[in-house]
Amino acid sequence: MGIIPLFQGMNTANTSAPASGRIKLYHRRHGRRQRGKSLSHLAPAAVLISSGLAVLGGEPFTWLMAAEFVVGAAYLILMVRELRQLRHNPHHHERVAWLELAAAGILGIEGYHIWHRHHEANLARGTHTFHVLPYLYWAMAVFFVVLAFSLAKLTERRHLHLHEGGFSGRLHPLGRMFQFQWAEVVSVEPAGAADLVLTRTNGQTQRISFEAMHDGPVHRDRLLAHARQAMNNEQ
Repeated sequence: MGIIPLFQGMNTANTSAPASGRIKLYHRRHGRRQRGKSLSHLAPAAVLISSGLAVLGGEPFTWLMAAEFVVGAAYLILMVRELRQLRHNPHHHERVAWLELAAAGILGIEGYHIWHRHHEANLARGTHTFHVLPYLYWAMAVFFVVLAFSLAKLTERRHLHLHEGGFSGRLHPLGRMFQFQWAEVVSVEPAGAADLVLTRTNGQTQRISFEAMHDGPVHRDRLLAHARQAMNNEQ
């Protein structure tokens, strides 16, 4: 390996450089985006409110209503919990997003409630008509279920992996992964506040920017320190 890194401009005071390990990366606006995602829960909340108003307006209280209100109570508790977590730790995430599952439950039950009510009306009239709203609610419920089981995996795709033979990572959940072995690296040099420029043995250069990441300069410096440690081990 022939690494000739230039470490000028590197902030070593805030750098922790493990010999190996996978580090989760977060966008610098991750917390704001999570709070924005919470706005998507206005739809299930509106459905829950409309169901409550319907009962107050004289609609019979059925087992479907009871199930919807039970799920709705859990939904409200989970929403308060998530807002508190976002306030104290915006980078917290669970393997399963229970708030999304509760939202799916509300939408699914309300969709069935509307479908059943429409079906009963068709039987009373002796006609057959199609009502799109239940299917729209069910589609939204499926969307929330997919989110519940995929949000954590999507978040974990953004990472930096430092290992003995080199490093790899992905700076966007849907972006391409970069991967380098020390044998193909000539130099790793800092550039700007949170970028680095890597030069390969074939003369090609690649710029890797952590500017959009939370604590981007720290992660850049961690990678530079990892390269310096690899160079010292080779000497």
